[in-house]
Amino acid sequence: MVKITDEIKQLIRQALKEDIGSGDITTVSVLRSETMAKAVIIAKSSGILCGLAVCQEVFRQLDKGLRFKFLHKEGDKIKKGEKIVEMEGKTAAILSAERTALNFLQHLSGIATLTSYFVKKVRSTGVHICDTRKTTPGWRALEKYAVRTGGGKNHRLGLYDQILIKDNHIKIAGSISKAIYKARTNNKRRLYLEIETKSLREVQEALWAGADWIMLDNFFLPQMKKAIRLIRQFSKSKKRRVIIEVSGNVNLKNVRHLAQSGPDLISVGRLTHSAPALDFSLKILKCW
Repeated sequence: MVKITDEIKQLIRQALKEDIGSGDITTVSVLRSETMAKAVIIAKSSGILCGLAVCQEVFRQLDKGLRFKFLHKEGDKIKKGEKIVEMEGKTAAILSAERTALNFLQHLSGIATLTSYFVKKVRSTGVHICDTRKTTPGWRALEKYAVRTGGGKNHRLGLYDQILIKDNHIKIAGSISKAIYKARTNNKRRLYLEIETKSLREVQEALWAGADWIMLDNFFLPQMKKAIRLIRQFSKSKKRRVIIEVSGNVNLKNVRHLAQSGPDLISVGRLTHSAPALDFSLKILKCW
């Protein structure tokens, strides 16, 4: 399960504050403060389970003594109707944390589930499914964790751990060659140097300029196959591996065709920006 860092704890605090505000007036109006309860979280749809530790932390921020019993493990394939978690604690805390906890659980499980669909589509091709930086602000660590839970790989975590020269960088530098030269000159940490390309001409320029990693962005399939052959031939002749990434308009219908063209990885923005939530509900079993 994901490590609950100080940053994640702060995100949870902000989410609870957003929902509870000055107080849960409905719960306060209906319950006695000393009431205790046993509750269960139930899956309302099938998929990959992700976010159990986060869900637990949400409840425990309101009731440190709340007892949790996990009925499934992180990454399990779950079915509609299955019980996921049982808990016992203060009724007010359970009800006040319910929506926030389920929001984390459904969003992260949705990402893990969608990722698993893409991973299954490219099975046996040797191609990795990767995420992008198209994440919800403040949620990147959790969303990228959910991608890993679904069987995918993480691309760069941010602007600090890999060089990726995109079209605006190229425009400012003057050309692909100039952008790569400047980046390599200033690459004191010897990070991977990736460049985004949009044509065969740009691929050729990137190869001769010394790119370590080439992204084929929004290539049509015939053009993509030519580009991949070109890169593989160059790598073989120069005895220097160049990583090939395919990106742009990737979906479940075309991802296997893209994978069969022979890249090393396919990056999919929709894993984090468009994953449908996996639905869950919480039910009170008894209170005393």
